[in-house]
Amino acid sequence: MISTKGRYALRFLVNLSRLGKDGQASLKEIAEKEEISIKYLERIAHDLSASGIIQGSQGKGGGYKLVKDSSNLTMWEILSAVDEDLSPVACLKCGESTCNRKDKCPTLPMWEDYGKMTKDYFSSITLSSLSNSTFRNPKTEADTIEYFI
Repeated sequence: MISTKGRYALRFLVNLSRLGKDGQASLKEIAEKEEISIKYLERIAHDLSASGIIQGSQGKGGGYKLVKDSSNLTMWEILSAVDEDLSPVACLKCGESTCNRKDKCPTLPMWEDYGKMTKDYFSSITLSSLSNSTFRNPKTEADTIEYFI
């Protein structure tokens, strides 16, 4: 499950992306607009800055801006930057020691496939597609059922 931190990071970056290539905003502005605690947003900004996604400047007229091109920045990269672990089961989490049942677990291949689908899905969505409101789930649109009488 995506945590609050991950969801807020996405909302924060969508706001920055909408400001354009050279646009920047203060945490206070975004915190008020998105109704997010400024203290919580500071922690998120720290993680995103440490990952090289955003850059902050202090002083009058300071704020945060995107460093990476939003058309090349995926949801997977963003969620990973704020320490989201999207592994479907504990034994597949990054850094976890190998499960002692790995060789005899009948469900492991299913969990591995599910984890790969999750990564592929979030890797296929860019920040620009969200910030420009061009994201549409092609699977949902293709699965529309039509009835004929």
